[in-house]
Amino acid sequence: MSRPQPRPRTDFRLFVPISTRWMDNDVYGHINNVTYYSFFDTAVNRYLMDSGVLDIARGQVIGLVVETGCHYFSPLAFPDEIEAGVSVAHMGNTSVRYEIGIFKKGEDLTAAHGHFVHVYVDQALRRPVPLPAGLRQALQKLDIYININQNVS
Repeated sequence: MSRPQPRPRTDFRLFVPISTRWMDNDVYGHINNVTYYSFFDTAVNRYLMDSGVLDIARGQVIGLVVETGCHYFSPLAFPDEIEAGVSVAHMGNTSVRYEIGIFKKGEDLTAAHGHFVHVYVDQALRRPVPLPAGLRQALQKLDIYININQNVS
């Protein structure tokens, strides 16, 4: 298996600015690896909330993270400003795989990138449900494969 490489901005459809915090740094002087997963969650859920398809207080459908992973390439540290790039790599009937790239503000390649998979469930029953139409429509805007195909034709 080949070693993962940093990814360019063109691999992502949406960019969410995120400010690092003093507490994000670890004793080694850089942002702790676990914090990147918080960046992933922040970027995706910010988009979903801004798109009006996630209501954490009253919504009947929520996304639960069932898989995640991250590759690290260059260190970031407080007070760096970062940008989280988001794309949808796969959309199924009840699940979505998001790809997230973490960039130091203004940089062309990821300092880290990874993925997570949401399975959408009924909030009360915690059983998988089909993606609601509004959610599917919002996610299609981030779908890298749909957008590439639309740009070609």
